[in-house]
Amino acid sequence: MTAVPGGVRASARVLARGDGRGGTVLPVLEGEGPLAVRRTRGSGAEARVMLVGAMSGPLGGDHFTVEVHAASGARLRVGSAAATLALPGQDRTGARYDVRLTVDDDAELCWLPEQLISAGGSDLRVTTSVDLAAGARLLLREEQVLGRAGEEPGSLTSRLSVRTAGRCVLDQELACGPGAPGGWDGPAGLAGHRAVGQLVVVRPEFAGEPPEPRVFEEGAAVMPLTGPVALVTAVAADGLRLRRLLDGALASLD
Repeated sequence: MTAVPGGVRASARVLARGDGRGGTVLPVLEGEGPLAVRRTRGSGAEARVMLVGAMSGPLGGDHFTVEVHAASGARLRVGSAAATLALPGQDRTGARYDVRLTVDDDAELCWLPEQLISAGGSDLRVTTSVDLAAGARLLLREEQVLGRAGEEPGSLTSRLSVRTAGRCVLDQELACGPGAPGGWDGPAGLAGHRAVGQLVVVRPEFAGEPPEPRVFEEGAAVMPLTGPVALVTAVAADGLRLRRLLDGALASLD
């Protein structure tokens, strides 16, 4: 971790690979400052890792980076111990949180952090970049809650890009809160909802039999993308309802 004028620079790295006996080993498990990384009890071939927030943030001026690589044979699940709370800070340049995920052939990654809460007065830009081999499997969940109870949201920009076998299949950006383009909260945007999320589900079998595009429930939809990829999007009044929508839509894909 590096403390610099205006904020903190911190990073975490996780490398998982198959052990050749049907299990998963973690040769790299590194974190610093607010990005502590802990191995937890796994299940079968799956290794499990938890991101534990050791400090408040990200605050204005902070820059956090997380890199996760699931190499061949790995079965890896990454979660977080609590929600991430974006808070205002003294630095008016805002905060950044960069996530880089790589999944090789014959590897599986479940990226399932808890919700990101954009507190009033905060300014955060999140970028998530995913690079998948042709035979990779992925379950990625993103959930954002705009403001705490009775609070207006901060400024939040979230960009997600997914490449599979070198081909871009998803590249989208959502901006909310003060300074976002007009209409983000209108009928063509979030329509007054304060929780928004998505799942990216990558399964090789989807290349031949993609899921049918459909509305799962009011506020949630399932949509196939190019190649072995399905996208679930949802909006809701609060984080609890959002999680229920995403979990239900995921179960419908099985």
